[in-house]
Amino acid sequence: MKTDQQHTAARPVALVTGVGRTVGIGAAIAEQLAASGWDIAHTHWMPYDTRMPWGVEPDAVETVGAALRAHGARQLAVPADLADPGTPARLFDRVTAELGPVTALVMSHAESVDSGLLDTSLDSFDRHFAVNARAGWLLIREFGLRFTGPFGTGRIVALTSGHTVGNLPYGASKGALDRITLAAARELAHLGITANAVDPGPTDTGWMNDAVRADVLAHTPLGRLGTPQDAARLIDFLCSPSGQWINGQLLQSSGGFQ
Repeated sequence: MKTDQQHTAARPVALVTGVGRTVGIGAAIAEQLAASGWDIAHTHWMPYDTRMPWGVEPDAVETVGAALRAHGARQLAVPADLADPGTPARLFDRVTAELGPVTALVMSHAESVDSGLLDTSLDSFDRHFAVNARAGWLLIREFGLRFTGPFGTGRIVALTSGHTVGNLPYGASKGALDRITLAAARELAHLGITANAVDPGPTDTGWMNDAVRADVLAHTPLGRLGTPQDAARLIDFLCSPSGQWINGQLLQSSGGFQ
């Protein structure tokens, strides 16, 4: 069945951040939205992948772009250093100029380097808050300042996490992002924009070792690992007309993981 978006002459534009790897949640979200009738702008930042254990996936941006175009979507890939406070405004400038005004903002980017209360450095703490919280606020602000779509069509979805033990700066900065996103549901109400945060729980994107997989499986009632597509299907629904009535929520989509 086609969605309401697919019946319109012009496909709406979704901006999805954090689409640097084909196995990531961001890539799954972008492809799911493209299949549902959206044009997609997507960001990546290779210097982050370079310093992470998984490294850079050289052809990821091109592979994701081809998958989106296969669904009939126009797509725009933009490298974006979200630790730079000037990036969100420049990003919206480019997306608007090349694809048109943004109707849905999906924030799937993250700084995520494990450390705890006693060994987190000041630089790491500040970088996590700059990328995960401050950039989230600035992206939402740009979206709100520029949104001109019909009342009730705007969407904000932020990917979040409840993981804090042994991962202090990541979890704390994601907690801040939660509050920023939930505030948007009320502060942008006059524009008819909904805003929700989604916690997908532990998701198999290639970072788990055997011990982590076994532990996650032992704590998940459905007896399987979460996939990027699990999160993507929920976010696709939230961005659709059918998802309009869900607003100002922190949603768990983790298969009952505890």
